[in-house]
Amino acid sequence: MKTKKIVVIGGGASGIIAALSAKTEKNEVIILEKNNRIGKKILVTGNGRCNYTNITLTELDYNHPNFVKNIFSQFSVNETLDFFEQMGIIAKIEEEGKAFPLSEQASSFLDVFLYELEKRQIKLVTNFDVNKIVKRKETFQIISKDKNIINADKVIIATGGKAMPLTGSDGSGYDIACSFGHKLIDVFPALVKLKLDSPYLKQLSGVKINSQVDLMVDGKVEQTQNGDILFTNYGISGPTILELSKRANELLLENKDVKLRVILVQSVPKAKIINRIFNSLGNPIDQTLIGLVNKRFINVLIKEANIDKNNTLVKNLDKSQIYNLVNLLYDIKFKVIGSLGFEEAQVTSGGIDTNEINSSTMESKIVKGMYFSGEVIDIDARCGGYNLQWAWSSGYIAGENARESAEND
Repeated sequence: MKTKKIVVIGGGASGIIAALSAKTEKNEVIILEKNNRIGKKILVTGNGRCNYTNITLTELDYNHPNFVKNIFSQFSVNETLDFFEQMGIIAKIEEEGKAFPLSEQASSFLDVFLYELEKRQIKLVTNFDVNKIVKRKETFQIISKDKNIINADKVIIATGGKAMPLTGSDGSGYDIACSFGHKLIDVFPALVKLKLDSPYLKQLSGVKINSQVDLMVDGKVEQTQNGDILFTNYGISGPTILELSKRANELLLENKDVKLRVILVQSVPKAKIINRIFNSLGNPIDQTLIGLVNKRFINVLIKEANIDKNNTLVKNLDKSQIYNLVNLLYDIKFKVIGSLGFEEAQVTSGGIDTNEINSSTMESKIVKGMYFSGEVIDIDARCGGYNLQWAWSSGYIAGENARESAEND
C-alpha cells in the first residue's frame, strides 16, 4: 500500500495537535510553518503561563454552539486533560475553572510537543510560507512563496486568524480557503483593549477598579460584565473589557454610537450617598467623595457634574449639581471609538463559514480531503482557556479524520 501524506499548514496549537492525531506508522505527516519555529503564539498565552482549557466549559461559551458541541463530544475537556497528562503536563485548576500547567510555564507545552513530534517522526518544515494550494485530481500541491512545492493526499488548514500577527497569524488561511470557493465571515479583533474618546484619560491612566461595566448602544444595554478594569492613556483594558470588546467592535463596524457605562458605586444605595452629602453642607464637595471612589476619579466626577471648583462648599451648590454628581457615581459613560487592533487582540472573530465545514469531521464540504481546525474558522469564545480548547478539540478531530480518510482511500 502506498504511504499517504498528510500535510498540516500551521504550527500553532491546533496544527500541532492535528499532526499528532493524524500520525500513524502507515502515513507521513508534515507540518509547514511560516516562522522559523513552531508554537510562537502558545508561548505568550496566559501571560506566559498558558491557560490551556477550562473545566466549566460548555458549547454555550461559543458563538456557534451547535457546531462546536459535536466536536467537544468527540474530544472533550477531560480528554484534553488526559491527553496532556500522558505527555507529562498536569493541570493546575484556578479560579473560574481555568487550567494551567503545574509548571506555570507555557514553554512546557512546546517542550513536550517537540519531543512528541520527533518521537512520532513527524516532519517539521519551517520558513515555509504557503502562497497557494492547487488540487490536481486527488493530490494537493502546496506551493510556497519561493516556489517550493510539497504534495499531499490530505491537507489540514490550521493557519490561525489575524490576532497577534507578530506570532505569524496574518490571515493567509482565509485566502487559501476562499480560492477553493469557501466563504469568509468578516473578521475583526476580539478579546482586545478598547480606545475611548474622553478628556480624562491622562488623569485616569493607571487607575484600576473592580466595577460593573455596561456596553450601551442608543441608550440600551447590549452586554454587562463585572470585574477588574484598568484605565490607560488610550482608553480602557482589563478582563472585563476583553469580554465586552467583541460586541463593541462588531457594533463599531456597523457605525453605531457605542458607550461604556461604568458603575463606580455598586453596594451603597443612592439615597444613602445623597444624605451623606446633604449632611456635609459645610464641607468642600471633593471631601464628601473621599472613601467612595478612587481619589483620581473625584476631579473627573466634579467636572462632569458642571461644578467649577473641587473645593466648592456643598451649601453653595445647586441641588441639580448634587444630584448630577450622585447620578454619575452610578452612571458615568465613556465613548468607545475603536480598539488596539489585531496587534493586541487575543482572538480573531470571524473566519471560514462553519456552514461549509462538516461539524463531525472538520472536513470541507466543498473540497474533499481538505480539513480545517482552530481559529481560521468562524469560531470564538470568551476569555479563560475556551479558545485554546477549541484549537485542541478541532485539531485533534481534523487530524483523526484526515488519517482515517487517507487509510480508507
